[in-house]
Amino acid sequence: MSLQFPLFRCSPWLNLLVLLSLSSAAAPAPPRKAPLGKVLGADISFLPQLEARGMKFSDKGVQKDAIQILKDHHFNYIRLRIFNNPAADSGYAPGKGFCDLAHTLAMAKRVKQARMKLLLDFHYSDTWADPQKQFKPEAWKNLSGAALEKAVHDYTADVLKALAAQGTPPDMVQIGNEISHGMLWPDGNVQLADSLTRFDTLAKLAEAGASAVRETTPKALVMMHIALGGQNRHSTLWLDRMQASKVQFDVIGQSYYPKWHGTIADLKANLTDLAQRYPQDIVLVEYSERKRDVNDIAFNLPGGKGKGSFIWEPLNTWESIFDKQGQANDLLLIYDEISRKYRVK
Repeated sequence: MSLQFPLFRCSPWLNLLVLLSLSSAAAPAPPRKAPLGKVLGADISFLPQLEARGMKFSDKGVQKDAIQILKDHHFNYIRLRIFNNPAADSGYAPGKGFCDLAHTLAMAKRVKQARMKLLLDFHYSDTWADPQKQFKPEAWKNLSGAALEKAVHDYTADVLKALAAQGTPPDMVQIGNEISHGMLWPDGNVQLADSLTRFDTLAKLAEAGASAVRETTPKALVMMHIALGGQNRHSTLWLDRMQASKVQFDVIGQSYYPKWHGTIADLKANLTDLAQRYPQDIVLVEYSERKRDVNDIAFNLPGGKGKGSFIWEPLNTWESIFDKQGQANDLLLIYDEISRKYRVK
């Protein structure tokens, strides 16, 4: 059966408008993203390496999966980093490939089996990416311009499709790691003399990754992550330029380490200002010290914009919540306090 719609004889433009409106009405609406709830998260990407060394984890004398111990103490989100080819000679884990796609798929299954949410952190490198270094993956070293943007898009999409295929899509995706100074250097290095041009390149690269998330995992939130916890002027400059370039993202991620990012007062002043200036929610996506103070700020920003935090590698680094034998210590109990105080579920 065919449906016939009357067209207006008086104007071909009216006919075109009618057809366009009918076409638009027939197009399905994109899936609605669930709002970001309260986050009490941990980056535990080192876990497979620790387990490969034979480390076991326990809480009150009872041996358990480290992920389950975190869940028992009211953590509700796990963050995992992924590198392009970490097994390369110049990669993060030569010959072993920790934090590659295969390890990420296995960890994602464990996270979802624990009924926790997943934040996937793309470094877009074979090794660590941070404000001091943003090395291109070896496979992309000769790419630039549209070819590099396509590589970012396609790689992001391929990883997300693989996660979706096993039923473990991420709930949030981070496009680059601590990209305050850009990513995929030298192309996206915004510290160079021609920084305005480089910011344009960075915006295109970031949007290439974000568009892959929207296409393959439309319900996932998109985060942009900068390492400027207490630096307000630099934070607003970076975010204003991304906003001017119309990069679409849902969450502002910040790192906060006192050695590099100022005092607790600096952190509070900066995040308070960002909450008042920008529409995105805010998450403190890396920290270790000052656990209570940091979370008091992260959950108390104007307009309900402060959604919480992710402690960085609490299983074995800095102020870890387990001792060297894998036994939970008193620092883990702080998170019971925080979850009660802010009603994290």
